[in-house]
Amino acid sequence: MTVTEVSACAYKIPTDRPEADGTLAWDATIMVVVTVGDGHDLGLGWTYAGAGAVAVITDLLAPAVIGTDTSEIPRSAETMARACRNLGRPGLVASAISAVDVALWDLRARQLGVALVDLFGRARDTVPVYGSGGFTTYDDSTTETQLATWVDDWSIPRVKIKIGESWGAEPARDLHRVALARRVIGEAELYVDANGGYTAKEALRLGRAMSDDHDVRWFEEPVSSDDLAGLARVRSGFRADVAAGEYGYTLDYFSKMLDAGAVDCLQADVTRCGGYSVWREVAALADANHLQISGHCAPNIHAHVAASVPNLRHVEYFHDHHRIETMLFDGTLPPNGGAMIPDRTRPGHGMSFRVTVAEPYRIA
Repeated sequence: MTVTEVSACAYKIPTDRPEADGTLAWDATIMVVVTVGDGHDLGLGWTYAGAGAVAVITDLLAPAVIGTDTSEIPRSAETMARACRNLGRPGLVASAISAVDVALWDLRARQLGVALVDLFGRARDTVPVYGSGGFTTYDDSTTETQLATWVDDWSIPRVKIKIGESWGAEPARDLHRVALARRVIGEAELYVDANGGYTAKEALRLGRAMSDDHDVRWFEEPVSSDDLAGLARVRSGFRADVAAGEYGYTLDYFSKMLDAGAVDCLQADVTRCGGYSVWREVAALADANHLQISGHCAPNIHAHVAASVPNLRHVEYFHDHHRIETMLFDGTLPPNGGAMIPDRTRPGHGMSFRVTVAEPYRIA
């Protein structure tokens, strides 16, 4: 069977309230949705990226994969990468490739009538998650409510908040919010994410305080993820695990991060790194370095592939993406009990897009 059609649309969904992390503020999220068909079945993929990804998909990626054998996804992945050579892969292009790659894998699984996790091969039955949000724009009451929902209502035993407010300019408020989170969540694991907002020395000072006083276990992007020496320096300075990798768009990026000894746990995002094809390669790289991998955001798109690797730590159950995916897709997976369970009774990743519901948000 061959690919006969590829289509893409972009949707802009407002946040439920203003949001920010250590280095960026936003009030909406753009999602690019892709379908790939063989004349009978349709595969579904998506990415969280700019609307410009639609043009990359329709102008370059669709011609590259239409007419290809649906069973030859690695060949299609290489063909797509070559088609975009002159645009440069990192960023928007990699996100576009990722969405098409996910749709191709979903299509193949639907053709075979199997769940994606069974097509990949199962390494586990459940996928641990951590609640993620806690934006720096939240007041204490909003933060408390969100944390309590994750820990008390959904029984998620690990949660993460944003710190590094205004590029590290508000350390006292950062520490206040960490202390608040610890009071609310009790014995649950506490993670923090600075989104590269600190210098290495700032991260070390605050990281030691958070680790010693509030048992912070995970410090994500304490410095820019491009500062591999800085990450390694922070990693060696206190006991919390340092994590990074969400901005990895090529396999080389992850290899260099691992060679630098920059992280205790490697992150990778299916919707950015090149789809399922590259995410599984990144997991193997981490495994070869005796490290675990964590899926960044887009929880429902990660569930099946995350269940296929033996060195998974968890997947980020990110507030924005959870909200969007449960609103616009059927077949999403709840995080109750702190884990997603891939649905093996439905082919592919088991989700379908609510086109009518999404239409008011369409921008391209």
